[in-house]
Amino acid sequence: MKHPEEHAAKSTSLLELDVLAIYAEADAEVRQAGPVCLSSGKCCRFKEYDHTLFISSIEAAVLLKHAPAYEKPTDSGFCPFQKENLCTAREPRPLGCRIYFCDQGYQGKMLELSEKFTRKLKDLADEKQLPWHYAPLHHFLDHPENAAPL
Repeated sequence: MKHPEEHAAKSTSLLELDVLAIYAEADAEVRQAGPVCLSSGKCCRFKEYDHTLFISSIEAAVLLKHAPAYEKPTDSGFCPFQKENLCTAREPRPLGCRIYFCDQGYQGKMLELSEKFTRKLKDLADEKQLPWHYAPLHHFLDHPENAAPL
């Protein structure tokens, strides 16, 4: 028998549902754009490919609730959820992971989608009267207390 506090910890909040709805809309637009993914894992090797994954505090809350365990402190050079070029946090992955592709022919559309859906996340935070905190992934992984409350 589950204890009530265990059930509460696993239940889905309205904020989480709203974030997931934004992700679903973004996923649909990315699919429609049709970027090519070669499953190279380059997107998760931040230092090697000179990029930083930024996420918001509301995205961090969803990611941290559902992602597999990871060791702290994290290494900002790569994503701790990448294993053998695959994502082990696929379902709760943040917006940047959903939109970023190495496909050169998709770069313009990627920027457009990133701006559009980051704005939707910011509007959601404003609507819920949550502070907007946008920082590198590893900031939230090493300091989960900075994620938004779910």
